[in-house]
Amino acid sequence: MDDATKVEWTEWGERAFSKAQQMGKPILLSLVTQWSADCHEMDRVTYGEPRIAANVNDGFVPVRVDADRNPQVRERYNMGGFPSTVFLTPEGKVLTGATFLGPDGFRGILDSVRETWDGKGEDAGSVPRALREAQPPGGEVTARIEEHMVEQLLAAYDDEFGGWGTDVKFPLPRTIEFALVRARDQATRTLDAVQTHLLDTYDGGFYRFARNRNWGAAVREKLTDENAALVRAFAHGYRYTGDENYRDSAEATVEYLTTECWTGDAFAASQGGDEDYYTLEPADREDAEAPAIDETIFADHNSLAIDGLLTFASYTDDEQATRYAERAREHVLSELVEDGRVAHYDGEEAPTGLLVDQARLLGALSTSWQVQGEVGPAREIADWTIENLREDSGAFRDGPESEVALLDHPLYPLDTTIDLADAMLDLALLTGEDRYHDITEDAVAAYGAAGERMGVEVAHFATVAARLQSPEAIEVGEPAGSDLHRAALRLADHESVVVPGADCEGARHRVDGEVVGTADTPETLEELLTGER
Repeated sequence: MDDATKVEWTEWGERAFSKAQQMGKPILLSLVTQWSADCHEMDRVTYGEPRIAANVNDGFVPVRVDADRNPQVRERYNMGGFPSTVFLTPEGKVLTGATFLGPDGFRGILDSVRETWDGKGEDAGSVPRALREAQPPGGEVTARIEEHMVEQLLAAYDDEFGGWGTDVKFPLPRTIEFALVRARDQATRTLDAVQTHLLDTYDGGFYRFARNRNWGAAVREKLTDENAALVRAFAHGYRYTGDENYRDSAEATVEYLTTECWTGDAFAASQGGDEDYYTLEPADREDAEAPAIDETIFADHNSLAIDGLLTFASYTDDEQATRYAERAREHVLSELVEDGRVAHYDGEEAPTGLLVDQARLLGALSTSWQVQGEVGPAREIADWTIENLREDSGAFRDGPESEVALLDHPLYPLDTTIDLADAMLDLALLTGEDRYHDITEDAVAAYGAAGERMGVEVAHFATVAARLQSPEAIEVGEPAGSDLHRAALRLADHESVVVPGADCEGARHRVDGEVVGTADTPETLEELLTGER
């Protein structure tokens, strides 16, 4: 972060909380990211103000955490954006919190926290609701989950501007993918809006989201994981519509990821969102310094990039996408994986065995298996995750247990659990091992009772629930790269799995374990899958 801050930050860990306990002081947790312009601005205008810094240093134990490098801390203490400014008891319970605070607002909250702490001490702290409710609400996985999500699409869709919701607009790539086979006009109109308003047509890459309903006032940061997810969504959009604009947007984003975001070994984490730079005319950008890139190679970000690039290559045979996906996969597997346990990044202090890394790398390896016939350590990663993060209920914890602050409270995140379940179901179809299917079903069922309360933001949950009702695979008795295999990749529904090198002649379409048709050429496979026989 910026040198402007005059606060004497302490690193997250047992030492910081022990220090607070010994001194009888609350903790100020500053949860920041490298890419957030607001984080740098708060360093400059608030933490850079000498009297504020002195008050913080004297009255609190100030702790700074990079949210991207510490997902478990982020998920427990995020106040809804970055920076997150969180005041904690020495035990790690929350006194109060906010996001960006200017000098006046910060002075006010300092006074309030001091008064609360002096009056109530540790009793003033609380545990966030997500951590108090130990287990998610289990229930049956039925077709109703998919039906409910389709209803949510219809209720939340913005007929005037595209996208879902009536104020801030996020791209929601997984929701677009769900809609592509259930409400295609919604999906394509949203893709049109995203590429019109959020794609940087000069430097490449997608901005994060739009502040306004009409997709105006873009928030300019560019994150590798979000861009990778959009490559995949636009690739699927191209597969279903043949619209070359969608292919072009995906290709332009592949170019951005493989140039601006390429470190030489794999994909960097993010690029900052300097509003002044991105609102310059193209000619003026030539002479301006582009926003900084965080070159940290995160396992989860790279996994999504591998997945997105290989998905695009499966429809287009794009050599650049394939080459860079292979290089990133090789680096992640050689540097960040040991015996099925994935490190978040390369470093002694890096957390390992986080659900987000395990799940997304398993997803990348599943796609790699389908597109290139590269098996990799998919089973080892899946089995480590099952053995170490799975509860008896079928739910998965977000990472290994820790005794520091609220990290001793288990968290069962829906989004990353569904990422894992999706990849695990792929693995079941690729390996023919029913145990992976059963584990997938249990993981989804762990949230079954919440299905009727879910909105479009978690449409991926409904996707996996629907896949469980009738799992589909196209098994190809030829190696990856053959004409029949390449045809299967292009013709298969994107929620089904293509299995290269299967033990069969030609290709067969399997639905819920039963073979429903066979083909021996790309032409007969097309007839089979499109119902034109």
